[in-house]
Amino acid sequence: MPAPELVGTPEPTGTPDVIVVGGGIIGLAVAWQLRRDGAEVVVIDPAPGTGASHAAAGMLAPIHEACWQESHILRLNLAASRAWPAFAEALGTTAVDYRHNGMLMVAYDAGDKAVLDNLSDLHEREDLPVERLHSRECRSREPLLAPGVRGGVYSPIDHQVNPRRVIVELLKRVPTIPAAATEITGNQVVTGGQVMTGNQVMTSNQVITGNPRVMTCGQVVVAAGAWTGKLLSLPIRPIKGQILRLNGPEGLMRLPVKGVVRGSSVYVIPRSDGEIVVGATQEEQGFDTRVTAGGVHELLRDAIALLPALSEIDLVETWAGLRPGTPDNAPIIGMGDDGIVYASGHYRNGILTAPITAAAVSALVQGHDPPLDLSPFSPNRFASQ
Repeated sequence: MPAPELVGTPEPTGTPDVIVVGGGIIGLAVAWQLRRDGAEVVVIDPAPGTGASHAAAGMLAPIHEACWQESHILRLNLAASRAWPAFAEALGTTAVDYRHNGMLMVAYDAGDKAVLDNLSDLHEREDLPVERLHSRECRSREPLLAPGVRGGVYSPIDHQVNPRRVIVELLKRVPTIPAAATEITGNQVVTGGQVMTGNQVMTSNQVITGNPRVMTCGQVVVAAGAWTGKLLSLPIRPIKGQILRLNGPEGLMRLPVKGVVRGSSVYVIPRSDGEIVVGATQEEQGFDTRVTAGGVHELLRDAIALLPALSEIDLVETWAGLRPGTPDNAPIIGMGDDGIVYASGHYRNGILTAPITAAAVSALVQGHDPPLDLSPFSPNRFASQ
């Protein structure tokens, strides 16, 4: 699917209640929720919906993304998972290809099985609804799996969606301005056509972009993903992820599969139309979005090791996106000391956490209590840094 066209609703006149800086799935979902709650909103982004959200696979996997020492992130992800059915229904469940048939995580060899057993211990400690499976049981759930897989874990609450379709539906409902923010102070935003650089300033409820054009609003929300660290003094950095799209017959795979292969993680996500998404590398390469031969080889090698039949279908697309990472892997959601509301740093779980982040930000803007405790995700936790 090509990058989405800029099909947002007409630009509002006068002074919007909220300007959202950043038009990925987080920023668009925030704007959509605010509009549903009665606010006048506009999203500013040089090319809405074409960044990490366009590259993402769309795993909604709080269990298979769980890590030791990150219970607060797990709680957020579980709340996000519970919010997804209503979010998908509002956008059109079929339109966004929201599917809830669970997910299978498998181990390729004995060393990988030890990694998986360690994660299973975490699942039990957190009382998560999973099933430990032997090799034969894994292949019964997903017949395409290689005979040598050593075992797995099935999660019934890990789901999937097509992020590109979500973006298309959100862009139909949210007004956007295809411009970059270059400065934010007070209650104004300066916008323009330039790509974001490291010279912007944002404070309180003002954003400046650079033609220049000054826009005044009641509240600024920053959801600029990996570029947030360029715009503001927050430790958000880009983490490159290369991803592949294959095309096979519909129904070739039954379940999404996440595998541990020789210590590396790979996921293979089937769509309802026969597309199969394979991802994703994790690379500390700054703002480099090149697709490399090594990245493609790594993903295909591991995916085919788990599912040999994938070697017979078409490779139709390669892509790279930039995830926004933070030092503690947790997102930044909340009101900063500068008066800006932040919704960024979601790392691998931006698609999953979009609806719960949107609900939380809308509540903060309206002066209401958010639907969950945001203290672990406060932007002020990095003040000493």
